[in-house]
Amino acid sequence: MVDDVLLALAASGGTAVVAAAGTDAWSGLRQAVARWFGRGDADRERAELERLDQTATTLQTTEPAELERARSDQKASWQALFRAAFETLDGAERDQAVEWLHHVLVRYTSQGSVAAGPGSLVVGGDSRVEADNGSFAAGVINGGVRTGTPSKPDPSQG
Repeated sequence: MVDDVLLALAASGGTAVVAAAGTDAWSGLRQAVARWFGRGDADRERAELERLDQTATTLQTTEPAELERARSDQKASWQALFRAAFETLDGAERDQAVEWLHHVLVRYTSQGSVAAGPGSLVVGGDSRVEADNGSFAAGVINGGVRTGTPSKPDPSQG
């Protein structure tokens, strides 16, 4: 039986595979995950590389309206694969696999990656937003924007 820590690690593995597909981290994560599953078996490693490539292709070719479902399906699939792999291991072999996978996930998912939901802005460095000649500029606008001359404040407002 797989305990909660292994389930969480399997879920993180599935999420990492899907999140990395199509990014700069993909090549390194792809190789590391295939090596992890292969455990020295070159044929198994090649099979996992093909499976990883199929995941990336699926995510890159899915229509935008269906992408969230495809991402969810791929995460679940990879989570199940990681979980099944843990279930085949015992004792020290399992501990070693846990440590190695944890190292891989930290290495390829902790490179300053951030996520922004709808209506938000994430900046990884300097940001400059400027407006001139009566225009307006903003990183994110939540609500309406009006242009024109502002009304004079009420004298009671100071």
